[in-house]
Amino acid sequence: MRKQWYRLDNAALIFPAVMRKNWNNVFRVSVTLRDKVDPETLSRAAEDLLARFPTIYVRLRTGFFWYYLETVNKAPKAEEDYAWPLTPMSRRKLKKCCIRILYYQNRIAVEFFHSVTDGHGGMAFLKNLTARYLTLKEDIAVPAEGEIVDPAEAPRREETRDCFQLCGAKKGISRAEENAYRLRGNPEEDSFRYIVTGIVPTEKLVEKAHEQKVTVTAWLAAVMAEAVQKRREEDPHPGRRRHIKITIPVDLRRTFGMNTMRNFSLAVNIGFDPLLGEYSHGEICRLMYHQLAAETIPQRMAGRVATNVNLQRSLLLRLVPLPLKTQAMRLVYSLSGESKGCLNISNMGTVTLPEAMVPYVERFDFVIGVQYSYPNNCSVVSWQGKTCINMIRGIRDSELERLFFSLLVEKGLPVEIESNRR
Repeated sequence: MRKQWYRLDNAALIFPAVMRKNWNNVFRVSVTLRDKVDPETLSRAAEDLLARFPTIYVRLRTGFFWYYLETVNKAPKAEEDYAWPLTPMSRRKLKKCCIRILYYQNRIAVEFFHSVTDGHGGMAFLKNLTARYLTLKEDIAVPAEGEIVDPAEAPRREETRDCFQLCGAKKGISRAEENAYRLRGNPEEDSFRYIVTGIVPTEKLVEKAHEQKVTVTAWLAAVMAEAVQKRREEDPHPGRRRHIKITIPVDLRRTFGMNTMRNFSLAVNIGFDPLLGEYSHGEICRLMYHQLAAETIPQRMAGRVATNVNLQRSLLLRLVPLPLKTQAMRLVYSLSGESKGCLNISNMGTVTLPEAMVPYVERFDFVIGVQYSYPNNCSVVSWQGKTCINMIRGIRDSELERLFFSLLVEKGLPVEIESNRR
């Protein structure tokens, strides 16, 4: 296969610049099947998709002015899942391939360096990998419908484009906002990641959100904000940052009616200042819902896109050598990136599959990594009436998860807890 190269999309530019030796921005999507995974068949399935998903099978390359992605000639072999999810991808590994394909008993997982794609693109790829695997293993016919594609067809042009370049407003909007309270704790020496999963009935979750006349994402953000506020009240050294804010990644595909397999999402921060007074659960729900609705209208999102794209297009910045550009991007990221939120809640929504695949699939999971400067994150995905809420942390202190899941139970939502605690 002829090698191709791709400029990093606008959202992807920051991730190689801010990565460290023991941290980079990686996320995981996984599917649990009803039968044990055959690694040889999984590797064949991955190889069969090599030509169909050229922007997924890539390695990170370093140019004089920018990092870029280059296609690889061979799909990575399926490896048995090891250690713990989301171990950092070293620069050496990223030079070979920016994804991992893993298996363990009944589970297939794919981990992505975030410069490759976002959660939506990652889940679309996992669906196709699973479809091809089941076609080979179970000899079933999976139709090309929804996000399942024909592996023999050529990649569609829309799948490989940087959509950020197509939807910016004429004017950018300011990034200025209040800094948020910082969650802290004693880190694990070996970068171990704790994952606590709360499994809840999707119907009951939707019911709780509708009781407050808000979306599921806004309701979960409200409960998380209450947990963070309680955590801050218990903190003997909370610092001067007092705002309680939850970062919500927003999929722009629906906002602008465009599609791509590359990154096409932006994050917004929603929350409140607890020093203004006490808030009831209903008031926090309404705050989160209306802030999220106001910030995600197409005009506001187009302005956010323009702010980022205009900077990328700056002739002065384009002519700056990569080492200096990297330092500048790290500074911008520290000032206007992670400092504005307490943690993320990334809601994938409900996964859908062709009917032919459904009998073979038991569960989906979605796990985003911790950020460099804050140790907790949360990601959500639903399948067949169950919602998996995955909370990850890189510290020993489990108080935030305890508070959050306890609040869900107090509000009448049954929660089944799983953990990889060692």
